[in-house]
This record gives sequence, C-alpha cells and structure tokens, in this order.
Amino acid sequence: MIKREEALELLKKYNKEPFHILHGLTVEGVMRYYAKENGEDEEYWGIVGLLHDVDYEMYPEEHCKKCVEILKENNVSDDMIHAICSHAYGLSSDVKPERQMEKILFATDELTGLIGAAIKMRPSKSTKDLEVSSLKKKFKDKKFAAGCSRDVIKQGAEMLGWELDTLLEKTILAMRECEDRINKEMETVA
Repeated sequence: MIKREEALELLKKYNKEPFHILHGLTVEGVMRYYAKENGEDEEYWGIVGLLHDVDYEMYPEEHCKKCVEILKENNVSDDMIHAICSHAYGLSSDVKPERQMEKILFATDELTGLIGAAIKMRPSKSTKDLEVSSLKKKFKDKKFAAGCSRDVIKQGAEMLGWELDTLLEKTILAMRECEDRINKEMETVA
C-alpha cells in the first residue's frame, strides 16, 4: 500500500493551490475519524481521503479519469483506485460507492467543503464552536457555498441510511478532531 508520505507528495505534485491541499488533508482527517469509529484501517481510509482529488486541480475536465492513470503509475491498488473514483459517482465518475468507506467518502467530500466555507464566516474560523443548527442554516441557503452540492450530501446520507443531521454532526466532530493537526501541517505548505 502507498505510504502516507508518498500519498502527500503525490497530492502536492499535482496540486499547487493551498486550498486543494487543505481539502485533501481535511478529507483525510475526516476519513480517519470515521475509520476509527467503524473499527477499520485508519491509514487506508485516510490515504483514500487524501488522494481523492489528486487529479482535480490539473485535470478538472478529466477528474476521476486522469487519477486512474496517475495512481496506477504510483502502484496504488485497484481497490484503492475504485474507492477514490467512487467519491464522484454521478458527477465525473460512474464508479458507484459500494462499501461503507466509499459511501462515507461520497457523503463527506462536498460536506467538508460546506463546513469549511461556514467556518470562514465565523469569528473563530474554527469548527470547535460550530453547531449543527448553524450549519443547517448555511445548508438551506443555496447561495452560500453554491459549489457544494446539497443534493450529493443528501444522497450520501441516504446511501448510509443516516439522517442528514447525523451526517452533519458526525462530520463536524470529525473535522474538530483533526483541525489543529491540519492547521499545523498547512503552515509548511503556504
């Protein structure tokens, strides 16, 4: 399996914008949180989260197509490639999320973007004081973070068999848990 350091270098090779690196690190942290909650391999789930948008910055029109080539060149397993491609099901990929990990990745990718936009508006700039009720207001405002698909987030919650509030709450908690580590790591990126 590709090591975390190798995965991070690969992400940085194809993504120069700090925003895209931050997003990869955030989804990695969220996936590690959910892996721990589900008694699964945190390293594996984390690397899937870290690499899920590896091709997005350089090849947005070929997202989830170019990554297959990039990941195969770097000896990433077919199983991991399948999981990574499943996050954009119905958008730029026809790979359907089947396993719990894939469904969580699908559900949380857009949601981490929405939460990230919401915390930028807060005085604290942090998830640590973000409440579900506040996030729900932002979720309902279609103009706020318009690029974050509410339909995909809802579809992800349905795939998981969760209420939307459960997905929102768990993902806020996941982002809280990794926020300090990510902020520290981002200091070396900028």
